[in-house]
Amino acid sequence: MERVGAARDLVLDYVHALNAIDEAMRVAIPSLERLADLLGLARSRRISRSDHIGAYSYTVHGAGCRFVSDNGTEVDVDFAADRSEVFDLWRLRRYGLSLPVTVDVTDEDLRSAVRSLQPLLAEVRPGWFSVAEIASG
Repeated sequence: MERVGAARDLVLDYVHALNAIDEAMRVAIPSLERLADLLGLARSRRISRSDHIGAYSYTVHGAGCRFVSDNGTEVDVDFAADRSEVFDLWRLRRYGLSLPVTVDVTDEDLRSAVRSLQPLLAEVRPGWFSVAEIASG
């Protein structure tokens, strides 16, 4: 159970890091409405496919983007057709292995952790997850 707890903390830390990147990128690029907009900006050559902005370097790839913070922490994310951020277990593991104090968890523990975080996280297609939209009331 302790391993699943470590995996759960890792998933929550990844989501927090992704939110921090989103905020930093939107401050640096005011026209950015969502993080997924980086793809269109890079494809239209309004920004470089790879650059350094603030505390992060980024590289646009295929359907997503890899961000690396100044301390070497890596957050890789893909974007769904609706422009939401999606990630899989591989990206979560890569994040854990890139942390200053490495967190190495198994896919099984990550699966259990992600399941324990529903409805915060939603499985948008088999093995791919997104932070669920929270309805404001």
